[in-house]
Amino acid sequence: MTAIARDAELSAGKRLGPRDLLQKGFDAVVKDTAIAGGGSTACVAVGEDDGHVEVANLGDSGFVQLRLNAVHYYSNPQTHAFNTPYQLSIVPPKVLARSRLFGGEPLRDFPRDASVTSHQVRDGDVLVFATDGVWDNLSSVELLRIVSRYMTGFQAWQSGDKGMTVSDGLNNLTQEGGVPKQYENTLQTLLATAITGEAKAASQNSRRDGPFAKEVQKFYPHEDFHGGKVDDICVVVAIVVKIKS
Repeated sequence: MTAIARDAELSAGKRLGPRDLLQKGFDAVVKDTAIAGGGSTACVAVGEDDGHVEVANLGDSGFVQLRLNAVHYYSNPQTHAFNTPYQLSIVPPKVLARSRLFGGEPLRDFPRDASVTSHQVRDGDVLVFATDGVWDNLSSVELLRIVSRYMTGFQAWQSGDKGMTVSDGLNNLTQEGGVPKQYENTLQTLLATAITGEAKAASQNSRRDGPFAKEVQKFYPHEDFHGGKVDDICVVVAIVVKIKS
């Protein structure tokens, strides 16, 4: 996606928004003859130097914006029905023909269907982008607890007479070697690894009902579904740092 963004912006001569990047990426995948079919959710963000961030989210991947030990924003999933998220899809011609033969049409979504939101970030904000393997097993509040544990533990967020503030040393923590190697070398990598580990553990815990289990119990109480939900887990973490001139 990054390579496509660079090439597309060079040819267009302008900055592309997240939905534009989704379209470019989707077009490239559709043209790839090695890909016969499949589907994927997507969450793409584009940030500017002035702190403006625009996010295009399609499906049940999503993101949260955390600020000084609080959930500042969280995205809502896009679904056609329960457990049926929007997805960018390539449907093989034979599958498409078979569906039409029986009077149906496979669910297919496109970059134009993505929800686009605008945000203003500031020094010390933490943005977490993740697939549904995280959101099915961890609530935004639980994710905040994980992030806060490390942000306060490394004193990136500091509690004092003025309440919670951002440390002057935050930038150093986000650089290579900013945190000890027995952790993950940078604070953002440490956060991503910690969230991934917690989500995986929760997904395999049959005694702890996560967000997905609670939704099943709400809509399908007869299913008697309990525990976590094993699913794909991918996490990207960005920490906002204001560079002082």
